[in-house]
Amino acid sequence: MTRARRLAITLSDLRNAADSLPDAVVLLDEAWRVRWFNRAAEALLGLRRGHDRGVVLSDHLHGSELAAWLRAGARVPLHDIPAPGRPGDHLDVSIQPFGRRQRMLLARDISPLTRLEQIRRDFVANVSHELRTPLTVIHGYLELIDPEDVPALASVLGEMRAQSKRMGQIVEDLLTLSRLETQEHVIDERVLMAALLATLRKEAEALSQGRHRITLEVTADCDLLGSPRDLHSALSNLVSNAVRYTPSGGSITIRWQRTPEGAMYAVSDTGYGIPANHLTRLTERFYRVSSSRSRETGGTGLGLSIVKHVLNLHQARLSVESTPGQGSTFACHFGAERLLAPENP
Repeated sequence: MTRARRLAITLSDLRNAADSLPDAVVLLDEAWRVRWFNRAAEALLGLRRGHDRGVVLSDHLHGSELAAWLRAGARVPLHDIPAPGRPGDHLDVSIQPFGRRQRMLLARDISPLTRLEQIRRDFVANVSHELRTPLTVIHGYLELIDPEDVPALASVLGEMRAQSKRMGQIVEDLLTLSRLETQEHVIDERVLMAALLATLRKEAEALSQGRHRITLEVTADCDLLGSPRDLHSALSNLVSNAVRYTPSGGSITIRWQRTPEGAMYAVSDTGYGIPANHLTRLTERFYRVSSSRSRETGGTGLGLSIVKHVLNLHQARLSVESTPGQGSTFACHFGAERLLAPENP
């Protein structure tokens, strides 16, 4: 067999193998024109053999989220977008450079995972709704029992009340998360930061009951554009966490300040601190750095997940800096597009 024949067979095998892949593969030249694509790309991206070779891919996909991403340079992977060639399905898409300024687009069909995730969300929401009523009834009856009438059961009743209240809070947090996960945007309103910050300080002082030094530092003279309810929930969550995980005698500082990208809301404490290996997982549901300490302080393990989802809806991000034994700083970074000049009194 000649060398040319062996190369032809090898090339044919590679093409057949690429055609059998469930993921779409599209080879693009330096001008983002289509050089070659496999069968999955026909199904997922709507490309047609013998017709779309040589076309600029973003022109072919005109009007889609994928086209806008390509025109912007496709610098970061694109997650969970509608499949142009198969409405109702969803894709994860990335670009890999190769050769001389050439590129390979990879698109993976994540529709089964998306459907499983929707089933999980529906299950959590439905179970949470079903649990809310019986827990309310149980807690109500426990409140009716006076421990002084049954001294022998006083400690048991106290523990039952605390645990029923904690379960109720978990249910409420799960319902909040379910709502945030299915929400694509917020109805923008003016969030008066001066009033909100004053409220957050009062909440911290009430929760602390004089055990900590609470300081409010405001250097940014601006309001936010977003959902007052959701932002209050997220920012309050960071304050309550700081109070819960800072020993008596410690200090907590709430800051609202300008940054090069916009503005930052930060809560710093002198608490236990968090080891570096835990930082990347803090926003996972029910993730706990210390299970025993979380139970003692009454945390549900869902607060930072709620914070992350609220910030995502406001195109903001959460950063965490922490040193074990010295304390932590949780900061919410808002872009300039979310800032409003304060209203004139």
